[in-house]
Amino acid sequence: MASKPPAGDPVQDAPQVAPPQHAAAGLPAIGHTLRMSRAQMGVARTARTLLKVNQKDGFDCPGCAWPEGDERHVAEFCENGAKAVAEEATLRRVTPDFFAAHPIADLATRSGYWLGQQGRITHPVYAAEGADRYEPVSWERAFAIIAEELTALGSPDEAVFYTSGRTSNEAAFLLQLFAREFGTNNLPDCSNMCHESSGSALTETIGIGKGSVSLEDLHRADLIIVAGQNPGTNHPRMLSALEKAKASGARIISVNPLPEAGLERFKNPQTPKGMIKGASLTDLFLQIRIGGDQALFRLLNKLVLETDGAVDRRFVEEHTHGFEEFAAAATAADWDETLAATGLTRDEIERALRMVLASQRTIVCWAMGLTQHKHSVATIREVVNFLLLRGNIGRPGAGVCPVRGHSNVQGDRTMGIFERPSAGFLDALDKEFGITSPRHHGLDVVRAIQALRDGRAKVFFAMGGNFVGATPDTEVTEAAMRRARLTVHVSTKLNRSHAVTGTRALILPTLGRTDKDVQRGGKQFVTVEDSMSLVHASRGNLPPASPHLLSEPAIVARMARAVLGEASATPWEEFEADYATIRDRIARVVPGFEDFNARLAANPGGFALPHAPRDERRFPTRTGRANFTAAPVEYPRVPEGRLLLQTLRSHDQYNTTIYGLDDRYRGIRGGRRVVLVHPDDARELGLADGAYTDLVSEWTDGTERRAAGFRVVHYPTARGCAAAYYPETNVLVPLDSTADVSNTPASKSVVVRLEQSPSA
Repeated sequence: MASKPPAGDPVQDAPQVAPPQHAAAGLPAIGHTLRMSRAQMGVARTARTLLKVNQKDGFDCPGCAWPEGDERHVAEFCENGAKAVAEEATLRRVTPDFFAAHPIADLATRSGYWLGQQGRITHPVYAAEGADRYEPVSWERAFAIIAEELTALGSPDEAVFYTSGRTSNEAAFLLQLFAREFGTNNLPDCSNMCHESSGSALTETIGIGKGSVSLEDLHRADLIIVAGQNPGTNHPRMLSALEKAKASGARIISVNPLPEAGLERFKNPQTPKGMIKGASLTDLFLQIRIGGDQALFRLLNKLVLETDGAVDRRFVEEHTHGFEEFAAAATAADWDETLAATGLTRDEIERALRMVLASQRTIVCWAMGLTQHKHSVATIREVVNFLLLRGNIGRPGAGVCPVRGHSNVQGDRTMGIFERPSAGFLDALDKEFGITSPRHHGLDVVRAIQALRDGRAKVFFAMGGNFVGATPDTEVTEAAMRRARLTVHVSTKLNRSHAVTGTRALILPTLGRTDKDVQRGGKQFVTVEDSMSLVHASRGNLPPASPHLLSEPAIVARMARAVLGEASATPWEEFEADYATIRDRIARVVPGFEDFNARLAANPGGFALPHAPRDERRFPTRTGRANFTAAPVEYPRVPEGRLLLQTLRSHDQYNTTIYGLDDRYRGIRGGRRVVLVHPDDARELGLADGAYTDLVSEWTDGTERRAAGFRVVHYPTARGCAAAYYPETNVLVPLDSTADVSNTPASKSVVVRLEQSPSA
């Protein structure tokens, strides 16, 4: 039997701290998976559900976007994937009685952990103007409320339609179609907060904002550089690919401010040898200071240029543009400045260079550690420079590998969830549906918050996600949301965003990935695109959590009918009844999806989208070639007595979903309000291990942003750097502190001072 949800929030005042671990997965991961799954689903449901995760006839894991190979294990999931499935397939329920017992003000006092543990939402609910709690509402009335507010706006651009990376291709395509038929490009998404910097840099340099490698490329690589990423927690199945690459002779360089257990040793739970001994993964650990990555790659590029025969001259001459300007900038790279920016030694960088020069096939993988800084786009451009120099794009076993965090965040962007769509995409959409899409750019996440704050946006609609919990500058964001006339959240479970409402508020409960989806046209499936541009089907196998749920495509279709009325010639009812009809339209609008339904039928494991740089060494950039770039080197400067803070996840966490209060690999148990500080930095600041401190961020606007009561943990971070979990520390990230070009919040480089706290 599944266990009951916690009645009250657990006390987190005194987290327990042990030394960090040096290996990931193994028996502890299996035990933790089974305990959490049993607590949420019970034994029989656990077996029935987990054996369908990531299978060709099953459902796509609602966690990360790491791809599956053609040959699948019986247990094709990781510990954190199992947690994500258990949270969604839970037997716990949030009914109208729950909302009657818990006013919105009460929900606002609860932790994200407590809210998420209550279970699946069973009915649509509504908080009217002046109401203190949510009450049940019919679907018809809910859509009428949305129509009332949207049609009363002075401009369609006063509405914001946000999308979470969990949203399927079919639902995302319908949502962007509705928004554009309504008249706005205000389509922010979670990419704006994570890999927008990657997309911006890659589109400019290689012509497509996606990674260029496959799983097979990882297995063939001579050298894999993992920079600013913690796969052991955030993408655990990636460890299997790294293990296979190592067995084939690859070497791995890890570049990160923190040592991470998963990159030290992986105990593969799929094999007896892996369970007992495991595989050592990292050959060279470069413990870089936060934000020093651009300086590191710039110096490596200088050193490659200075090495006879190291540059792939033929590739550079035939396929690239801007080499001379780049080479001049790289040649000017300074050793002393690089050592200051990175905190590395000359010997460490020279060891990395020798590994680079010995490799004929190099892949660079990265995640948020590279994308959430002011100079993130310039950093990723420098990574591309590094790969172009030796011809490592468009070659088997080589390329760029931005590792996406959410299961369909890349697919949503492919489907048109983007505030700055291309003219070509809009032309195809308009031709297919006979509409006139707006051509002016819409709002991304940061600009949407600013518009809500300033009263320029009045309706906020979220397809999934936890917008308030995921975004920066918590107090500013929450105040902005409360200024909205209407907030609408399409959700499976409770989160912080449901407690921060506009004048009117709706929660619309939807089917999850694990749920069967039956419409008038019969049983349906949806599709997703993984981090390596593979598109495949996802079919839920469980009875829905309630008969009162609607699927995401159905919610969008019914909303569109209520808002647009008979003036719309789009066949919304047809789309709701049979998702194959949506895919037929996608096939005619989105390049690479031709014969969409037929290809899915012929390829149960899915199919790969075209990628010109990977497939044919063709670069669809403005120059028609891969572009070298030459941005000035940047890195954060931190005043004396201050530290540079990065926000990160715990191991019991997926994005803003908190599964538990432990971070097993880092030795933290029973609490999340901890700050990891190098022992020498802590001593210089007079902070003993176990002391309590307030974190206060410093920004140019002079506003004090404070996160109070964090236990100091002496931890082997890079000197001058600190780390703490989000969303608790999002309050410290200024809304206006963003990456150049991409406008992504700079959550990985926050200047903080630590003030003694009375908390204990």
